[in-house]
Amino acid sequence: MAGINIWCWIFLGMTVLSYADLGVAWTGEINGRVFCDVCADGSVGPEDHFLEGAEVAVLCMTISGEVLNYQAFTNSKGIFTVAETMSESNRWDMCLARAIGSIHQDCNIVGNANSATKFSYTLSSGHSYTVRPFSYQPVKTPMYCL
Repeated sequence: MAGINIWCWIFLGMTVLSYADLGVAWTGEINGRVFCDVCADGSVGPEDHFLEGAEVAVLCMTISGEVLNYQAFTNSKGIFTVAETMSESNRWDMCLARAIGSIHQDCNIVGNANSATKFSYTLSSGHSYTVRPFSYQPVKTPMYCL
């Protein structure tokens, strides 16, 4: 009887160790918006509009130091989203989101003095981090803005 009990403990221990490597799944999400700052005033106003098809790059470093590079494009409402599911033991630690380009000929000059946002990702699984909006400005400011 004692021999069977020992084998049960060995089997149980090996089973637990084999599942320990899988880790707990963790999901992170980063989102934000891109808009055309028509009057170049640095804020979203009634004259501004959100940009579809704008490109945003997101780089994230994991807890282990691995660098992950994501590319996103805005939808019709100017919203971009990057999401990833990974092991919680190697989740995102810090990220950098950066506006890359606008496909709109009439609004393609980077508007923010600093077009990148660096942040620590400390949220628990399933929660999203929203970065401040990125903006582009028209080549020529309309007369009604002056």
